[in-house]
Amino acid sequence: MIQGAGMFRRSKVTDGTGAGQAPAAENEVGFRIKSRVPGVMITQFVETLPEGKSHPDFTRKPIALTIQEGKFAFFKAIVTGDPNPTVTWSRNNGDVSDTSKYQSKYDPNSNEHTFEMANVKADQADTYKCFAKNEFGQAFVTVVLNVIEVGFKKNKAEQQTAPETINGDFKTVLRKSKVRPKAAQKDGEINPKFWELLLSADKKDYERICAEYGVTDFRWMLKKLNEMKKEREEEQAQFVKSISNLRPIQVNADGTASFEIDMDLIEQSRSIYLYKDGEMIPYTKELGDTMKHSLRKVGRKYIFSIRDLNPEDGGFYQLDVENVNMFSTDFKIPMVDFLVKIQEVKAMEREDAVFECVLSKPLAKISWLGKNLPLEQGDKYDIEVSEDKLIHRLVVKDCMVVDKGIFSACAGIKSCNAWLVVEADKGADQGKKSVRKTTKAGGSGMDLQKVAQEQNAKLEKQKEEVKVAKEATPPPEPPKVVAPEPGSDKPSDVAPARPVVKVESKVQETKPEPPAAAPVSEPVIMSGLANMLCLRGKPAELKVTMNMDCEGSWFKDGEPVNAGAGISISKKSTFHTLTFQNCRDDDSGVYGFVCKDQSTQGKVTVGDVPEFDPDDLHKFSKPLTVRVGQNATFKMPFAAQESLTVNWCKNGTEVKDGGGVKIVREPNHSRLLVKDCLQTDAGTIKIQLKNAFGAAEATSQLFVLDRPGPPEGPVEILETTSSLIEIKWNPPKDDGGSAVTGYIVERQPEGHSLWTKIGDVSGDKTSLRDRNVTHGKKYSYRIYAENTEGMSDSLQTTDSIMAGIMILSGPPGAPKVVSTSKTCITLMWTPPEDDRGVPVIGYQLEKRKKDTNLWIPLNAVNEPIEDVNYAVKDVTEGSEYEFRVLAINESGAGEPSPPSAMVCAKNPNTRPHFKNPEDFIVVRAGNSARVRICYEAEPPPEITWLKDDEPLPPWIQIIHTEGMSQLVIPSSKRSDSAIYTIVAKNSVGQACFDVEVRVTDEPKSPGPVELEQTVQGKVVISWAPSPDQELDDRIYYVVAQRDSNTRIWKTVSDRLFTNTYTANNILPGIEYHFRVYAKNDMGLSDPSQSPTWGANSNRVPFFANAINSSHVSFERPPSILVPLKVHAPPRGYQVYMTCAVRGFPTPTVSWFLNEQCINSDSNYYITNSFGVCSMYILRVRPKDSGEYKVMAVNSFGKAECSTKLIVRE
Repeated sequence: MIQGAGMFRRSKVTDGTGAGQAPAAENEVGFRIKSRVPGVMITQFVETLPEGKSHPDFTRKPIALTIQEGKFAFFKAIVTGDPNPTVTWSRNNGDVSDTSKYQSKYDPNSNEHTFEMANVKADQADTYKCFAKNEFGQAFVTVVLNVIEVGFKKNKAEQQTAPETINGDFKTVLRKSKVRPKAAQKDGEINPKFWELLLSADKKDYERICAEYGVTDFRWMLKKLNEMKKEREEEQAQFVKSISNLRPIQVNADGTASFEIDMDLIEQSRSIYLYKDGEMIPYTKELGDTMKHSLRKVGRKYIFSIRDLNPEDGGFYQLDVENVNMFSTDFKIPMVDFLVKIQEVKAMEREDAVFECVLSKPLAKISWLGKNLPLEQGDKYDIEVSEDKLIHRLVVKDCMVVDKGIFSACAGIKSCNAWLVVEADKGADQGKKSVRKTTKAGGSGMDLQKVAQEQNAKLEKQKEEVKVAKEATPPPEPPKVVAPEPGSDKPSDVAPARPVVKVESKVQETKPEPPAAAPVSEPVIMSGLANMLCLRGKPAELKVTMNMDCEGSWFKDGEPVNAGAGISISKKSTFHTLTFQNCRDDDSGVYGFVCKDQSTQGKVTVGDVPEFDPDDLHKFSKPLTVRVGQNATFKMPFAAQESLTVNWCKNGTEVKDGGGVKIVREPNHSRLLVKDCLQTDAGTIKIQLKNAFGAAEATSQLFVLDRPGPPEGPVEILETTSSLIEIKWNPPKDDGGSAVTGYIVERQPEGHSLWTKIGDVSGDKTSLRDRNVTHGKKYSYRIYAENTEGMSDSLQTTDSIMAGIMILSGPPGAPKVVSTSKTCITLMWTPPEDDRGVPVIGYQLEKRKKDTNLWIPLNAVNEPIEDVNYAVKDVTEGSEYEFRVLAINESGAGEPSPPSAMVCAKNPNTRPHFKNPEDFIVVRAGNSARVRICYEAEPPPEITWLKDDEPLPPWIQIIHTEGMSQLVIPSSKRSDSAIYTIVAKNSVGQACFDVEVRVTDEPKSPGPVELEQTVQGKVVISWAPSPDQELDDRIYYVVAQRDSNTRIWKTVSDRLFTNTYTANNILPGIEYHFRVYAKNDMGLSDPSQSPTWGANSNRVPFFANAINSSHVSFERPPSILVPLKVHAPPRGYQVYMTCAVRGFPTPTVSWFLNEQCINSDSNYYITNSFGVCSMYILRVRPKDSGEYKVMAVNSFGKAECSTKLIVRE
């Protein structure tokens, strides 16, 4: 299969030898293959390529080059193929074998083939070819080298031959001429540049170009232009696919000039030429090159730039591809400079910024740029030009922080720039957009109108001097006149100031010559006719001056003119005059004067100065008043006229259509609409009608009503006493379009945040007396102006104003030290003896460290200490300080007191005392035991621990930290249970405290359980004590019961400190089982099981009569079997107190707290179960501390026991 058959188009060809092309093998037949690289031609010699082999191809082809003569030129190419192709170079019109001019090189590292030409000459400009060939095929590509000489004409042959006579057919010139050199223009012929500019211009520029070249027949122009566009597009289609975005030449902010065009070339190797006034100019494509002209290509966009601008760079620039024009632009450089340059503007956010400049010569428009981007009239920018076109102004509306940057003004090749700095509005609410301001920032800071008037006077004076100089120059003697050629009757136009003679059928301008000796024989026109505008109904005259007394004839539109019907003709010596006594419309026409072969002509146009209808003028002159935000509309009718220009001005500056301004022009009226009026839109509105005969103006006033601006400051203090403050301000600069009706004054005492209204002032007064003041107190004031539209922003005093003079208090008494510690020094002082008539509102305390001279305030004046004592916590332990105090009144801080005695920041010497220690700790045997005791003492005490008043065993550890001592038993045993005593001793005294440490474990089970019934329905349960009872005095017993009916174990008695228990309600016929547990602080032991108590076992004998038992008595007084114990729980913990009581009859048990009965108090849960009396407190409180007592009373006596409850914090 042939390589690329599915992708490339191929054809079978016989390779011949073309001009400059390397010869192919004899009778060699190949297949034409299309390359992936455009412009590369490939011929494959074999139909089927061997596997792994390929024909030559270019991966990088040479690029066309335009270079200046004398520089180093080179082409580079990269080729592929297997086997490696052989690369050769050739040119169409010449030989490349001269090694002094041409060098072929190959770089094996980059695989680049280079063709170099050092010091390139003009004769080396040609089309070059690069061939790559191997045994399977050949590839070649062409590339063009253009060599430019400075001043070189593109077509030398045309320069050597006389130009062909062109009879008005400009299209023929376009097709034949590639270069448009400057040539003399015939009378009545349109400048060829006119058509070239139109072909490249936007439609919006047609009117301006036609006015510039004097073309008035738009219909004919458009018809002709459409024909030329079709022909030009056909020519351009040979080389380009599309052309768009043609941007005329303009000056950039960096001082360069450039024009741009988007152009998609069919072949990128096509040559591009640049001309100025028909002459080819060299340019470079290299960035950073120092050549004046350069070309930069970005995608499809071609950008041509001119650097180092000067007046000589002005001219007519054209861009050609090969021999077809693509773009034309006229670069006009006005000779103008900046008299006043734009200045830096600092504006607040949402304020308008103004840049202003004054030119040395009138210019209708200059270029404004912001951040190197062109600016246009619109919603964001207003571009204003004064009526004399000297003052130019740029208004940046509604400035935001993002508008910050450099702004430039460009006039011709001159430019100036300045910064716009936009500061954020700090007074605006966070997260809300601030209100747009009506003020404007910036401007030149000068009287621009005065500068412009002085410049206008200077320009007028220069014109007058030139005019006077021309008039003062004596007329030159006429030169010798050469007779015209026989048969030549064509009149020639004569310039008004210089004699023009006809020589060899050509009009030439001659310089004045010395007076000729020979007499003058032929008349010559010394001063001819010119175009003239005449007012309808007014006299006018045409005058011609000859060099000799001779006769002449007057013509109108080619017809002779005779005196009469309002026209008179006169002759006086060499002066010929035609006078219109009262100009009429039919007097308009082309007038000529002929004297022999001399002739001159001029066009007379009769017309009127524009004027307004008196009623319309009176109606327009009435002022217009609107409110801010409303629209203002001005309308002025006028008579329809041709060539009438309508201009609107505000305050002497021309108003343009765009942004908030809309101008409507109709044939018989014009309307100005100002949208959303601001206060700055107020002023004098003027409409001007202007034509060739003169101008008419009408003025009106626009008043925009708004709330006034803030009153003018600063606020003056007219008087201040102990009971009065009088202030004065100035009226606002801007009254908002309506008179100020009054002022509102508010006051804020120093140290307060609230503003209070204190008075209204009428609009004709600008002062206020504030009589409600306190002597020595400071106040701030702010003033608002008010009119019918609202209230202004405020004018505020810059500094607080004191009522009366400053009166400071006398010194307080010297501070005395109340107490000291390492973190705090407490002071106390006495008020000043003399407060000097002003009440003291507080004090300021100062400290000074020993060996320093700096007094440091401990509180601010606006944060006074209200009491006469203060605890100073900003101290360093061990440092010494002295203190002084100042009394503060409304005037400020007074004189300081005498200093206190030097005091050291340390704790006072104190006897040791312990802080909330625990007196009882239970630890499971085998666990570590920790006893922590916190203490306070100064100086630090010596700590000693004892066990049962004996020294500690060696395995017990003691850990000391600041303010705490800790006893640690690593692995406790029952033998470690003891009373541990801590002894703290220092130079002031000694303290000790006992802590009981109980090391225990779950107790062992009680001994055997026995049951005995002594009374019907009761069973006495007894058991042997637990083996641990002797080791642990906190062991008690729990009895549980189960019967055959329920078969559920339930506790029937708890916290028994005896070895017996009487079970009640024992019914016959039911089996009972009992369990006895030993319990301590660690928990329950295993139970001891009782024998079964049944219906027929262990019963007490029952006697039918009770006589045998009458001698048995159980009555006895109450007694305490188990007393109450001491409790010391932490606050919020639960407390459970219990004791055992017996007696018969059953005693009544009462509980007392501090001798007050608490049986009915709901905070205590009290029970009495068969002699076991218990009291339960759910959450103990500090007020629960005290002495608790239990009292049991029956008919035989009473018994009581008591204990103490200590609640720890």
